[in-house]
Amino acid sequence: MTTAPAAPPAGDVVLSLAGVTKRFGAVQALSDVHLDVRAGEVVALVGDNGAGKSTLVKVISGVYTPDEGDITFAGRKITVGGPSEAQALGIATVFQDLALCDNLDVVANLFLGQEKRRAGVIDEVHMEKEAWRLLRTLSAKIPSVRIPIASLSGGQRQTVAIARSLVGNPKIVMLDEPTAALGVAQTAEVLNLVERLREPGLGVILISHNMADVQAVADRIVVLRLGRNAAEFRVEDATTEELVAAITGASDNVVSKRATRGEHHE
Repeated sequence: MTTAPAAPPAGDVVLSLAGVTKRFGAVQALSDVHLDVRAGEVVALVGDNGAGKSTLVKVISGVYTPDEGDITFAGRKITVGGPSEAQALGIATVFQDLALCDNLDVVANLFLGQEKRRAGVIDEVHMEKEAWRLLRTLSAKIPSVRIPIASLSGGQRQTVAIARSLVGNPKIVMLDEPTAALGVAQTAEVLNLVERLREPGLGVILISHNMADVQAVADRIVVLRLGRNAAEFRVEDATTEELVAAITGASDNVVSKRATRGEHHE
């Protein structure tokens, strides 16, 4: 098991979900889901396909409105009317597709739809300075902020997408499968970015299928199964076998049985 890095003590609860339920016709996507995220804490949200992870992220980010339940953000109950409202509140989301424009440079992508203006004119100088500041905050390895996104690697693209999420000074950042389809070196680079997000006191929700990634950077792991809370672990207390059992809903799966046999032989 990968050893989790030492993290500063988590602060106050920034985001709290209580009894969140979402239906799509006859399909019950979420049932009575609870989730707390504290300042300076990385919470991993894991589960099998269809567990409800993406639906929950879309509820938090304002894409979907929950049918039941409460969302409390920064100490007050909120109703998120849409993604732009979530962003204005301080909830940023980096979806798996990144939604970057390949033909535009790094600066243009960072401030797309949020361009800085001076006297009615787009202030390119200010945006470029701010772009470098954001990238330095993340210790990002981007050679230039004026090169098109198309010329960047997968890890560098993910870096730009994460940096863009910080433009509005959010309190919560949600990352949907940030290391999917990345190589070993690029994955390590992105996991370092997740560590950087924790440092200024941001609450981070990390959605991932990769248990090694989760155990490397998360403080807590919340398991969803069939749209419900299935388990919750402190990362230092969770074994891979326990996580697999919680995700699959079977304490007698092959992996767990093998682990048990190994313990009996010791």
